[in-house]
Amino acid sequence: MGEPSFWDDPEKASKISKDVDALKSEVEEYKGLETGLDDLEVLQEMAAEEQDESLIPELDEALRKIKEDLHHLELGMLLSEEYDANNAILTLHAGAGGTEAQDWTSMLLRMFTRFAERNGYQVEMLDYLAGDEAGVKSATLQINGHNAYGFFRSEKGVHRLVRISPFDANARRHTSFSAVDVMPELDDTVNVEINMDEVRVDLYRASGAGGQHVNKTSSAVRMTHLPTGIVVQCQNERSQLQNREKALQLLRGKLYAFEKARQDAKISDLAGDYQAIEWGSQIRSYVFQPYTMVKDHRTSCETSNVDGVMDGDLRPFVEAFLRQEYEARKLAAKQI
Repeated sequence: MGEPSFWDDPEKASKISKDVDALKSEVEEYKGLETGLDDLEVLQEMAAEEQDESLIPELDEALRKIKEDLHHLELGMLLSEEYDANNAILTLHAGAGGTEAQDWTSMLLRMFTRFAERNGYQVEMLDYLAGDEAGVKSATLQINGHNAYGFFRSEKGVHRLVRISPFDANARRHTSFSAVDVMPELDDTVNVEINMDEVRVDLYRASGAGGQHVNKTSSAVRMTHLPTGIVVQCQNERSQLQNREKALQLLRGKLYAFEKARQDAKISDLAGDYQAIEWGSQIRSYVFQPYTMVKDHRTSCETSNVDGVMDGDLRPFVEAFLRQEYEARKLAAKQI
């Protein structure tokens, strides 16, 4: 970073600087944990020598804080994917069911936004398609921050809602689905080959927020990768060129995720435990009525605190997913 040519590529230099800052933060967190343990030991010795029971609440609070900091460090150590440290691209698609599913998708959009904000991440809306009457048909977010992809990739899959519908005059119970896709943001240093002769580019007028300028010009860009059928689109930026660049970046991430999923499927198939991810094979269920429960079907992690989860408290589910993944890696290593 001290080289005179370091800032010749501002975008690359900025990314490196952010990565360095993130690593420094992790080191400082570890040093802070060491300091906390030393202080706790001194406080414990003082309380024992003076037989001062009034120090017990202070000891309890110091111990609680150390456990919390240690837990955060452990969670970061569970991340193992190559691009876990990258920003995340999260896309939501409403399932069949019209307004019900679109309203559910808007609720998930808020839940993921709150989860990001609670963990210090920045959220950028890349694409947004409003529902016919309410809710959201589809939306694409970019979650910016260290380890964003690592913490959000556990959310990939189908999310199922069971509730008494606010849109049903007869107050019947409805089941709604929304599909979530998560991929890492990849920069130009990652080798993902794209033959632009195999990519169809469509221009269209953007919808949603952005003012008159957005709707009067064909600035939105949709790219279709013909060999795989993968479609990405971006309308958030003001200019067609910026949307094209962002759409190409999204396509790179999608193709990486596609190829990785294909390789993972081959490995799982050889192991004899492959299950296709398809509509209806939900990863998590959210039950609002007749009782309250959120249950992850992969890890069996569950809670009755539906309000907390919908306000972005996803950490127990993320942790359970990462720990299960970690244990699976250890088991696989023993079998080699």
